[in-house]
Amino acid sequence: MRISRRAERIEPFYVMEVAKAASAVAQQVAQSESPMIFLNIGEPDFTAPPLVQEAAVKAIHEGLSHYTPATGLPELRERISAWYASRFGVKVPAGRIVVTAGASAALQLACLALIERGDEVLMPDPSYPCNRHFVAAADGAAVLIPTTAGERFQLSADKVEQAWNDRTRGVLLASPSNPTGTSIEPDELRRIHAVVQARGGITLIDEIYLGLSHDDLYGHTALALDDQIISINSFSKYFNMTGWRLGWMVVPENLVPVIERLAQNLFICPSTIAQYAALACFEAESLAEYERRRAEFKARRDYFIPALDALGLSVPVMPDGAFYAWADCSAACARLGVNGSWDLAYEFMNRSHVAVTPGLDFGHFDTGHFIRFSTANSMTQLHSAIGRLKALLA
Repeated sequence: MRISRRAERIEPFYVMEVAKAASAVAQQVAQSESPMIFLNIGEPDFTAPPLVQEAAVKAIHEGLSHYTPATGLPELRERISAWYASRFGVKVPAGRIVVTAGASAALQLACLALIERGDEVLMPDPSYPCNRHFVAAADGAAVLIPTTAGERFQLSADKVEQAWNDRTRGVLLASPSNPTGTSIEPDELRRIHAVVQARGGITLIDEIYLGLSHDDLYGHTALALDDQIISINSFSKYFNMTGWRLGWMVVPENLVPVIERLAQNLFICPSTIAQYAALACFEAESLAEYERRRAEFKARRDYFIPALDALGLSVPVMPDGAFYAWADCSAACARLGVNGSWDLAYEFMNRSHVAVTPGLDFGHFDTGHFIRFSTANSMTQLHSAIGRLKALLA
């Protein structure tokens, strides 16, 4: 059977390959004194809070499971709009919000609507691998621009300007970022957007971790800058609904019918049950619970990052959001005599029963010397992981 060149261009998702290996080891050690600790997958250990679960059950019992509009339930779009106003002080009309089958569907729709064959999209290196594959699936090309700790592992306006050419269509940013947990400094984002707008390009920004910001300087949506920015968001991370597969995008008004037409053909609509459940995310009780959980994520960060640093797994930039630690593992590799983060990840997995993600997935510039830890796990598990790694590295 002949495989399309488009499919052949998509690299494996190594995060999931490591996860499969970790699951296999986990089965072998499940009954041991040191069962596997999973710090490799970016999934909150919290589930949807009670009101959200109850809303889903209620929708099922009442038979609310038919198709919705392709752009999502009007009342859910209104609730999201109100959340932007109350949380960020930004007016985002509900008519510019399109509910999608997860942030992945939103990114696919945006790329299909805006990218032509041969277009190039500038992205930071390191960055989330699937984002560049959405560009490739639309027959565009992601151009990864090396970034440094001094730049918070984010693009700068100067680098965007230097990399821009006749094929450049725009930028795809993430703030806070996966894998680094770092956000773009607001003034720098403003300058980047000005460079893009002056060249008639698009500014597309992944804000799925925005609700999990821990620093007032960075906890602002890019939508405050301009109504031409396209923002991608999700119910997976802050709202703890990963498997519900529900997200949204905010687009310029004139792009809504284009996105709607694509969504009608490719997805019909997002999950109806998930949408009715998500309405309860914005109840006062649910929002209070999400804020309590956000404080817990910050407490985990505040413990785990210094603990990694003490082990020689240096985190060069303190993450200001999300639940990741992007750690330089060069010293640990030298201590254990292994070659790079891929081999080190398997050492941690097999000898300490701690699953982590090697930097291979996230780019090409020096990523082989980094490991991503996910702190979306209990404090007890994080303490245990540090203890095991300390014993190994000693």
